[in-house]
Amino acid sequence: MTDQELKQYCGAVTVPDREIMDAARRRQAELAKPPGSLGKLEDYSIRLAGITGQVRPHVEKCRVLVLAADNGVTAEGISSAPTSVTLSQVINMTRHKTGMSALAHYFGNEVVVADMGIDTDRPIPGVLDRKVRRSTGNIAREPAMTRQQALHALETGMGLAAQAAADGVQALGIGEMGIGNTTTSAAVLAALTHAPAQAVTGRGGGLTDAAFEKKKQVIDRALALHRPDPADPVGVLAAVGGLDLAAMTGAFLGCAQNHVPAVVDGYISIVAALTAVRLCPAAGEYLFLSHASYEIGYRIAAQELGQEPCLLLGMRLGEGSGCPVMFQILRAACAVMDGMATFPEAAIEDDYLTPIRAQDSFTVTP
Repeated sequence: MTDQELKQYCGAVTVPDREIMDAARRRQAELAKPPGSLGKLEDYSIRLAGITGQVRPHVEKCRVLVLAADNGVTAEGISSAPTSVTLSQVINMTRHKTGMSALAHYFGNEVVVADMGIDTDRPIPGVLDRKVRRSTGNIAREPAMTRQQALHALETGMGLAAQAAADGVQALGIGEMGIGNTTTSAAVLAALTHAPAQAVTGRGGGLTDAAFEKKKQVIDRALALHRPDPADPVGVLAAVGGLDLAAMTGAFLGCAQNHVPAVVDGYISIVAALTAVRLCPAAGEYLFLSHASYEIGYRIAAQELGQEPCLLLGMRLGEGSGCPVMFQILRAACAVMDGMATFPEAAIEDDYLTPIRAQDSFTVTP
């Protein structure tokens, strides 16, 4: 993929169907309940209607797509886990033995894991081989990858999302596996938003105070070395990102292109989602934020997207672990839209709601 082809791809993304969304709003207003009483479930059902083109949408076949890669910055001692954990965990994902894959298996969701840059040459059974290179460069000393490698990873993510759509997947969760990727995510977020490292850097999988200070210093050093341009998201990914992040960004773009609802997981996932929206603003309308990550930078990314997470569970695992839970929420939104009776169907006269609908009749101000 070239930069021009990426621009054309993003330019071809269309927003959800506004007429269908209006029809879904009208149906929500007719359902036998106080106006707005199901909160975000109503909002989600309307958004899903616009994305799918169905006033009564369905979310049945769901998949978690995990993009996996190692990150050279781990050489700086910024992670509590050894890089070998990346390979171990992707294998465990195929066996439904990680947090995300256990949840997905329980709820009947598919899991697809793709190797974008795990630091090994041997084939990994059950894992798609999409390797661009073995690990990235150490961003504290060199670029993470070349621009062409970043574009390759983006294109791969787009293709995996398109394949999900072709397979009939009705909601795609975007997860990751890569030791050190909270560092690269913080660097990308800082580059895109001009936020200082202090504001976007958390302790990831757990760090001592000394290692945490080093992590922030490494991010500052990487940003000072490469000076990535926030107006060039591909350049940001190439300079201080990761192959997992780049492919995830492409997957979010692919979901928008193929009108597939995209579920955002935690910190790494939301940084990739923000990068996708910087490339293609229309992609933001296909995003559904699952849980509020424990990572400090998550709040900044969510604010930049203008969205709020659905779940407040104190989660900080990653992998895509919030996605199977969020799929159930989306299913609930569809169940409301499809299964509830309207006032006429329930044989209820709704004239009593006329004055209530005319104003905010529910909010109480202390």
